[in-house]
Amino acid sequence: MEVDHCGFEVKSMDEAIHLYTQKPGFQLDHRVINHQEQEEYAFVSLGTAHLELIQDLIHNYGSPSSRKPFWPHYCLEVLDMASAVADLQAKGIPIVEGPRLIEGKETWVYFSHPDNHVLEYVQWFNKK
Repeated sequence: MEVDHCGFEVKSMDEAIHLYTQKPGFQLDHRVINHQEQEEYAFVSLGTAHLELIQDLIHNYGSPSSRKPFWPHYCLEVLDMASAVADLQAKGIPIVEGPRLIEGKETWVYFSHPDNHVLEYVQWFNKK
């Protein structure tokens, strides 16, 4: 079994697609309005990571909390944390916390999207 995707509710599909494709660099795979469910969804991908963006077309958006323990969040593995953090900073993406380090094991950083979605980059050391 493999993980397929994670889903986030968004306030505005146009804004969310723009932000995810322009800032972290996801690619838009497809976008659909499901009239029966009264929602719009889009799938974006970055390498093998897939994210579903969902906009409820009936109810108002309920913004999630972006405070510790940063739950839920979506984590992407990177090979070079220093470069990943520099890229976030260059693109003006707010860093919520980190980078943090557990010596010899991992380093991670949490960053956020304007809809208060929290994403994480992790770099594993000596991954088995």
